[in-house]
Amino acid sequence: MKLMLTTSGLPLQDLIVGASIYFPPLFKAVMLGFLLWLMVHRALRDWMYAGDIWHPMLMDLSLFALSVCLSLVLIVEW
Repeated sequence: MKLMLTTSGLPLQDLIVGASIYFPPLFKAVMLGFLLWLMVHRALRDWMYAGDIWHPMLMDLSLFALSVCLSLVLIVEW
């Protein structure tokens, strides 16, 4: 009996192999940006919520936006 490792005759060959799963660059940038934001947020959390910042939630949101932009730049340059 011959073992066939190719799935060329199967109807959903891309889904079996996984070649058709596509993650757009923006999704990758958001996921990488989220990881960057987690690190930055953890480092600055005590300072932001100590009362020195007028609106800590807005600063959190802006840090997230900046980290997504930075990660998109990293993905484009890579």
